[in-house]
Amino acid sequence: MPTAAAARGSRNGRGPAWGKIIAFLVFCIALAAAWRYTPLSELVTAQKIFEWARAVRQVPWAPVIVILAYIPTAFLMFPRPLLTLLTVVAFGPWLGFSYSMVGIVVSALATYYAGRVMKKETVRRLAGRYYDAASKALRRHGLMAMTAMRIVPAAPFAVEGILAGAMRVKVWHFTVGTALGVLPGVLATSVFGQQITAALEDGGINWWIVGGVILAFAGMIWFFKRQLSDKH
Repeated sequence: MPTAAAARGSRNGRGPAWGKIIAFLVFCIALAAAWRYTPLSELVTAQKIFEWARAVRQVPWAPVIVILAYIPTAFLMFPRPLLTLLTVVAFGPWLGFSYSMVGIVVSALATYYAGRVMKKETVRRLAGRYYDAASKALRRHGLMAMTAMRIVPAAPFAVEGILAGAMRVKVWHFTVGTALGVLPGVLATSVFGQQITAALEDGGINWWIVGGVILAFAGMIWFFKRQLSDKH
């Protein structure tokens, strides 16, 4: 039952996906307000941000450092969209998107192999009530279950990875499922990061693009939830 949480969310009209979308909107509004109405506007100026971005790009090992930075964020539950946003500002939308995707997959694999070496009881305590349904889904459906869990997470990112490792999900199922599941969110964050960069350069954000990305993000999540629910 890889989509039990998604199906419940769809029936109730308030699934985890909508919570993520609302949180993303609140984050965007709060960030814009902070830059405009707080002392942050004086400390974090466009010039300083671009100086920082240029400095990061000039470090030879910067891409490797950024990719590896996703590993502790997974275990510490640091908001990944914020790291992705900073990566896009530093490297641009295409490289920023690519480094973020690689970093997220690498961090996911770190949690997976952590789960491989953990005792089952430790994983059970860590996952709590999520353990039984998720472990059954992972055993039965592999790739589809992993994709569904990443699109509509019912547990923290690291917990899902640890559980998948403990259940001995095929590595390629885990990797591809994670990449497909996080793709909509990384795309949305990358586009928003590009708009942040444009705002810092010329003082304007194209809110039509931001709104379109948010709607596309919501639509992709709805589509995947519907497809996965229909299959099960």
